[in-house]
Parts: sequence; structure tokens; C-alpha cells
Amino acid sequence: MTDLPASAPTGDELLKVLAALGNPHRMRIVAALLEGRNYVSRLARELGIGRPLLHMHLQRLEAAGLVVGKLELSDGGKAMKYFELTPFCFALTPEAVATAARTLSTDEEDTKKDMKDMKETAK
Repeated sequence: MTDLPASAPTGDELLKVLAALGNPHRMRIVAALLEGRNYVSRLARELGIGRPLLHMHLQRLEAAGLVVGKLELSDGGKAMKYFELTPFCFALTPEAVATAARTLSTDEEDTKKDMKDMKETAK
């Protein structure tokens, strides 16, 4: 992967990324995908976690824009979902956090969802 210049994410985007990376399983998934794309079953075996749990973590990473999944057919006609990292680079400085904070949405529903996400991430 090539290094990309850091762009300034919005507050909501930054929260999504930090929440996605705030879980040890998801950090391990990113590390495993650094070696190249992989399909769910093999990735689950390599990481030693069940496919349903892995799929949930991959969905969180995909929602944050850190990975992308693509359904492909194997030679035998079996559907296999491959995941790979998307190039990303975030500069986490006090200034970047302050800039992002100024763009946070103030919607009450978003706040409730964020609180739920943080509780799930802490598990």
C-alpha cells in the first residue's frame, strides 16, 4: 500500500474510523488484510474467530471506509466474499481533532447511535 496524504475528515467520519479501529479484533483484521485481500472463511481461520463474528467486524470496518468487500465466484461456482483494505491515512493531532470537532453533527439520534457503538466497541 502506498502512503497517502492525510485529508481532514469530518468529525462524524473521524468518530466512525476511531470506533472501527477501537476494537482489538478489527485491528487484527486490518493487520491481516495488509498482506493482501482474503476471503471470509480463510480470514476467520487465520484469526481464530468465527465467521459470524468476523463478518460483523468486517461490516464495521467497511462502514468506516477502511475495507471493501467484493463477492466473486470460485472456479467451482461457489460465491466467496473477498475483503481488502482501502488506502487510508489519518493524522491524529490535537489540531485535527479540534477541526473535526467543529464539524460534528448535533443530531440527537446520531448521539444515541454513537453511544451504542462505543458500548459495543468496549465489549
